Amino acid sequence: MGSTVYDEQNRDIGSVKDIVFNKDGKVDAVVLDVGSFLGMGGKHVAIPISDIETDNNRLTLDRTKEQLQAMASYHLEDPDTGAGTSTSPATGGHLGR
Repeated sequence: MGSTVYDEQNRDIGSVKDIVFNKDGKVDAVVLDVGSFLGMGGKHVAIPISDIETDNNRLTLDRTKEQLQAMASYHLEDPDTGAGTSTSPATGGHLGR
């Protein structure tokens, strides 16, 4: 929580705001705070844990800050359970196809 996430060019692209667990108790996604300055003006996005690489306690993601800002926002619905939602994409998203 609070760890900085860097892109492949060593630029700060966000920070870990929350961790989403699946029903088995394993980490499913990491919620990043992207685009904020002093806690204002940013948004939260959920990234699959498999997309984040770690090396010596440093978190790296192969995406740019602009790509993250273009993603659907993640909204924490229940702070006690960590349940949240992301809006559906405008295109695609056909489940099971």
